[in-house]
Amino acid sequence: MITSREFIGETLGTFILIIFGLSAGAVAILFGGYQSIMQIGIAWGIAVMLAVYLTRHLSNAHINPAVTLAMVMSGRMPAKKLIPYWFAQVLGAFLGGLMLYFLFGPSIQAFEESEGIVRGTYESITTAKMFGEFYIMPGNTAVVNLPLAIIAEAFGTFLLLLFVLGFTEDANVGRPHDTMAPVFIGIAVTIIICLIAPLTQCGINPARDFGPRMVAWMMGWGDAAFPDNSGGFFWVYICGPFLGAVTAALFFDRIVAPALRKDGSDTI
Repeated sequence: MITSREFIGETLGTFILIIFGLSAGAVAILFGGYQSIMQIGIAWGIAVMLAVYLTRHLSNAHINPAVTLAMVMSGRMPAKKLIPYWFAQVLGAFLGGLMLYFLFGPSIQAFEESEGIVRGTYESITTAKMFGEFYIMPGNTAVVNLPLAIIAEAFGTFLLLLFVLGFTEDANVGRPHDTMAPVFIGIAVTIIICLIAPLTQCGINPARDFGPRMVAWMMGWGDAAFPDNSGGFFWVYICGPFLGAVTAALFFDRIVAPALRKDGSDTI
């Protein structure tokens, strides 16, 4: 089990991440407030940074089930904490999605009415994507199928964990100071979003996708809250990040970390 402070830390941290991150997409769709992926990526990066600074003393601020899995896989965290951490993260994400709907629900309804969108139809993905991610959506010019979407999410999460592990590895003399690590992790999230978001909206966090997606499903979007009828949300936005996390943990611990600990005198 986990302590109450760890549960509070993961729930609160994920809530902060989700409410600020999702609001960037909501403002972009409803009010045209953001004009580029970079701007939305910066908003998500700042959300990560603030959430980590606020809660890392409570729970080490994983705020992402994929991060927690990687920490367990690499022996940095006991396996018995895995499921409780996941529960807290999904709860925080769900509450963040609920708060977004509470704040923007009337604006979403007005937008749908002005655009002639019937909630629950395929066209309502336009508003549903404020909550969960979609690799197939109206107007997307990127050509993305299910396998490519899984690979994109796995690769994005792999990069995220590579940075997280590298920025916190004691043997890495080039790592940022502990007080600055959240800033650089936020920057990493921003640049990963710029790479992956055109393909999948860049989830790289199973809680970030599942919790808010359930809010959309409950609030009238129904089947339109999911990207397809073949379980794509599960394979792409849950399994994909977990695959990337496991790969990153193994790659870092078996290849990168040993290289960092060498004195640099060996040759190939």
